[in-house]
Amino acid sequence: MADLSDDELLAELGVAIEQPKARTYTPREERIIAGFEDVVRFHDEHGRAPQHGEDRDIFERLYAVRLDRLRELDECLVLLTPLDTKGLLSTAEVEAAMPVENIDDDALLAELGIAVDPAADDIRVLRHVPSADERRAAEEIANREKCENFAAFKPLFEQVERDLETGARVTRPFVKDAGFLKADITNGQFFILGGQVAYVAEVGDPIRAPNGETDARLKVVYSNATESNLLLRSLQRALYKDDAGRRITEPEAGPLFSGTAGDGDLESGTIYVLRSKSDHPTIAEHRDLIHKIGVTGGSIEARIANAAKEATYLFAGVDVVASYTLFNINRAKLETLIHRVFAAAQVDLTIQLGSPVKPREWFLVPLSVINDVVDRIRDGSITSYIYDPQQAALVRGRTGHIQ
Repeated sequence: MADLSDDELLAELGVAIEQPKARTYTPREERIIAGFEDVVRFHDEHGRAPQHGEDRDIFERLYAVRLDRLRELDECLVLLTPLDTKGLLSTAEVEAAMPVENIDDDALLAELGIAVDPAADDIRVLRHVPSADERRAAEEIANREKCENFAAFKPLFEQVERDLETGARVTRPFVKDAGFLKADITNGQFFILGGQVAYVAEVGDPIRAPNGETDARLKVVYSNATESNLLLRSLQRALYKDDAGRRITEPEAGPLFSGTAGDGDLESGTIYVLRSKSDHPTIAEHRDLIHKIGVTGGSIEARIANAAKEATYLFAGVDVVASYTLFNINRAKLETLIHRVFAAAQVDLTIQLGSPVKPREWFLVPLSVINDVVDRIRDGSITSYIYDPQQAALVRGRTGHIQ
């Protein structure tokens, strides 16, 4: 008798062979398994379970919350326990975390500002699957380690923070059509990437990339005390793909004020010049020369809607005689600078209505001189001038810088 296999022998004996059925999963189960596999991959790469904390990478925080949720749900434990070769679901010590009872992955992503495709579950459609180039770029950016000499860089980050608060520096969107080239990434520049301020501490010698373009190895230090050695093109690519990615300007870069918007400029407000309709004797006598000069971030019309009821407007209606749009400027600092230029021409008025009121921001100055001030704000030379009431003109005299 010819040698028979076990299955053939059983068949000769009339014993039915039941083939095991392949397990099928619902779309929800597929998502749960895929989410757990992300956590397992994190464990394989870092040798530990993902942890909570504001200093952690955004995806590690996502995985940590996801793992907490999987540990809590019985249906997930039943489904995933056979796949849990790392013991992640049975870990006894779980770090304190934000409440996750009612948070799923989509809700968490929304909290973190990541858009979620609301389309129906369909396992035939790949979702949130990055391309090979995207994965490579993410790996290059995410490969960070502790910056051992961060103390040397900390004062730089603190100064940048102060500069941003005072308006000495501004942030600009990092977009492809803004004329910002790869060669423009140079030593000493600051960017915002992944919610962290990034400082280009070193730029290595030029190297030739596989596609023939010039590249360079960078040392980038981040405000969370980490650093990475990534390629210049990788940093550029990451900034392009980060919707919140921005570059931080140099303190001396560009004029204080621009009358027209450039690429990437953000509208900040308006300088407005008003004339009062008040019948106060001083106002009536010099109506064409007395102007209120201010800066607003909203509508001028809304700002002056109740002028007749407010002391700052002399309890009277006003006419808007000039306005200038602002871009990328600290409004409060600019207003202070303008008032300092015209300090010698401030009108000394007392309005008696119940109790005496001394309104500010009213100046005895021709409109032509105000236009001249705006021009000098445009070219950045205003900090060298003050207004001389005797000459009714701007004269050189240090007014102080915006700080």
